[in-house]
Amino acid sequence: MKSEFEQLMTGLDEVETFLAGNQKGFKVHVPDEVDVKSIRNRLKMTQLRFSDTFGFSLDAIKHWEGGRRTPEAPARTLLMVIYKNPAAVIKALQPETLSKAAAAGASKNSIHFHAAKTPSKKKEMAMAARAGGGRGARSHPK
Repeated sequence: MKSEFEQLMTGLDEVETFLAGNQKGFKVHVPDEVDVKSIRNRLKMTQLRFSDTFGFSLDAIKHWEGGRRTPEAPARTLLMVIYKNPAAVIKALQPETLSKAAAAGASKNSIHFHAAKTPSKKKEMAMAARAGGGRGARSHPK
């Protein structure tokens, strides 16, 4: 099995070949497993806030973290982008939220999520709605 560095170098070689016009496309590597809970905890988000911020259903988050289900390949891909660059995903999905944070003095390249106190579910839902997280399609009722 290749090391992470070797995988990265192989990927860069494929990109270089593609950009030179010698290849019509390249294949990305989607991991077979993603630790959703560690990604969410790294961002200091509750399950509800994570689901609202990134467009996953709350039930899916609970099932993934409980080991009852595994995210499909597209979800694993998005989860890896969230892991590597959550600000890019937020910017793409909720540009008004990022603009508000920038106006308040936060850097666009470093979004910080603080979990000083866990709000009640009602408060958390209100905060998510104000942040624009309540506008996406949902498979769970609000």
